[in-house]
Amino acid sequence: MNKVAAVLLEQITQNKKEMIFFLGFTNYYRQHLKDFAIDARSLYRIYDQQNVFEMTQDRIKAYEKIRYALTNAPLLLMPDWKPPFKLYIDACGEGLGVALHQAQIVYEKPYEGPICFISRLIKPNEARYGASQMECLCLVWAL
Repeated sequence: MNKVAAVLLEQITQNKKEMIFFLGFTNYYRQHLKDFAIDARSLYRIYDQQNVFEMTQDRIKAYEKIRYALTNAPLLLMPDWKPPFKLYIDACGEGLGVALHQAQIVYEKPYEGPICFISRLIKPNEARYGASQMECLCLVWAL
């Protein structure tokens, strides 16, 4: 059985140990998933809880979104050091997201596609930043 089929056949996690396993598995592929940090935020909150584990609607939605993203990930390109790169940044009140793109010839057609994605949640002291400061923070963090 391939990994895509295994992810699709996996039942929704019912305990903390299984959720930690799922997060470890998905964390390995986080560079392939756009906005992973924001999508997985509610799932990572299980580390804040002592013994209580509850699969809330928020967590089910996040779980399904990440599972879908894993099985429908975009074609990632290998970097070519000759053409220029494009850096797409996005900052919001929840997190920072960056996509590194490059135009290449794929299957004999021009294609601008992602090389990698990175994302993270904002820190408490960054929550007070304005829109321009958040975008600048995102750019500095990406570089």
